[in-house]
Amino acid sequence: MTGRSHYASEVTEALIGKTVRVAGWVHRRRDHGGLVFVDIRDRTGLVQVVSEPDKPGFAALEQVRSEFVVSVEGVVRARPAGMVNAQIRSGAVEIVPVAVDILSTAQTPPFNLAEANQVDELLRLKYRYLDLRRSELAQNFLLRNQVLMAVRQFFHREGFWDVETPSLARSTPEGARDFLVPSRLQPGLFYALPQSPQIFKQLLMVAGFDRYYQIAKVFRDEDLRADRQPEFTQIDVEMSFMDQEQILSLMEELLRYVFAETLGVTLPPFPRLSWHEAMHLYGSDKPDLRAGPPLVTLTDTAHQLDWALLAEAPSVVGVVIPQYQPSRKELDQWVEEAKDLGVGGLIWIVYGDTLRSSAAKWLKDEGLKGFAEASGLKPGDTLLVVAGEPSVTYPAAGQLRLAVARKTERLNDGWHFLWVTQFPLFEWSQEENRLVSAHHPFTMPMVEDLPRLETDPLSVRSQAYDVVLNGTELASGSLRIYQPELQARIFEILGLSAEEIEQKFGFLLKAFQYGAPPHGGIAFGLDRLLMLMAGAQSIRDVIAFPKTARGTDPLMEAPSPVDPRQLEDVHLRIVR
Repeated sequence: MTGRSHYASEVTEALIGKTVRVAGWVHRRRDHGGLVFVDIRDRTGLVQVVSEPDKPGFAALEQVRSEFVVSVEGVVRARPAGMVNAQIRSGAVEIVPVAVDILSTAQTPPFNLAEANQVDELLRLKYRYLDLRRSELAQNFLLRNQVLMAVRQFFHREGFWDVETPSLARSTPEGARDFLVPSRLQPGLFYALPQSPQIFKQLLMVAGFDRYYQIAKVFRDEDLRADRQPEFTQIDVEMSFMDQEQILSLMEELLRYVFAETLGVTLPPFPRLSWHEAMHLYGSDKPDLRAGPPLVTLTDTAHQLDWALLAEAPSVVGVVIPQYQPSRKELDQWVEEAKDLGVGGLIWIVYGDTLRSSAAKWLKDEGLKGFAEASGLKPGDTLLVVAGEPSVTYPAAGQLRLAVARKTERLNDGWHFLWVTQFPLFEWSQEENRLVSAHHPFTMPMVEDLPRLETDPLSVRSQAYDVVLNGTELASGSLRIYQPELQARIFEILGLSAEEIEQKFGFLLKAFQYGAPPHGGIAFGLDRLLMLMAGAQSIRDVIAFPKTARGTDPLMEAPSPVDPRQLEDVHLRIVR
């Protein structure tokens, strides 16, 4: 008896009096008053089976232990009064068995699944197939399936084609290190696993495919953290003959559709900020709109003071904490935190019965009132002020804003999306002592900034855009360069020689010479999106078989040594 008629959560009051067959794992067995109670677990939830001595199935149920695999056929009946479990969908009923088959026995698991959250993660990853039996994780993968279904439905409705691009490609500069694959047939040559399908999807636009998407696996050999993995999944998108406004509107519609279909959430229109606005209002290019009011620029007010420390500061920035009167201990902690952020300290102003401040001696009444008015301070509010170079003060104030919101438990729930646009086209790399792309080298500059490309490249803005949710970057995209002359010039500004351009990107420039349409796109981090939607603590909770923070797989013990003959096949040897 290996089939089933219903999943556990489908056994409800509608089936009372009917015969059903369920199958799954023994979640718990209890003996009570001569009766045997067994909770059967499958991916949908639990259902209770109950039997008494001399009844069919009783002997088999007495033998089962946790994680045995069983099949149970029986009649559904209502639970006795007072025994209903409202926490599960099948909690109003139970199954009285007529037949029980033990399909598979099980050793005692290395950890208690009911207490897995208290178990070392390394042990859970080593026995990931057991960890995945937990309902919390199973629900994450149900959500993953639902999100992907909604994504595919949306793109099908909008006329996109799902096109697979190669996983074995050439190494191109995209910011992170490549995972390299040696070629057996071409000694000394290597493939690279794709960091993104970027160039391929642009070539699909040259081919006239017009609207492309792909659920793409991508690979980046970079340092890991809670929301990063060496291999992860993107929702990759590219469109032709659409301007930035059309792309942003359509991708916003995608997210609204996904949230409505999977979570039943109606998202409001997304606010939009330029990169410059985001940095000055929130000190970050991925603002968390939940963390209270935006920053306030107090430079003009400070320059009217007699106190040279502020009057001569290049920038003065404030963090307003509405309706909160911190203790002296908290204020001292924030002063130390500001020092750690590189601003040397901070000035606080607390608006109680009167205005009091750590710098009252130097600000005097006039300065205190000036800062209070300029920042819109109200009775009960607190103001934290930092001063210094703009490149330091705004990010530091942004970090303080977030730290204060966390410590005062003011990060409210909800889904706070926004678009950040007009990123710088270039950044200066101190490490490499040269210009580098802020996004990637295929990003279209703002048309009105093109005259400054030769004279002041760091001031040139790009037609790039990010989607941010609750302070996390979810997606990044841009309009692309499609004229070969402009693309070649961008490569030159980035320091590539004519020979390097031809070697690394000659095929792309040649493709553009055969008629490339205006195009643009975006890539969503699917795993990161799911982590936020599921309320998971780590991206590992939404990936079936993730790597550790060191990039290892404890279950498969990967990476692992290989047979020397395999190295010989690809013309490699290990030098220690």
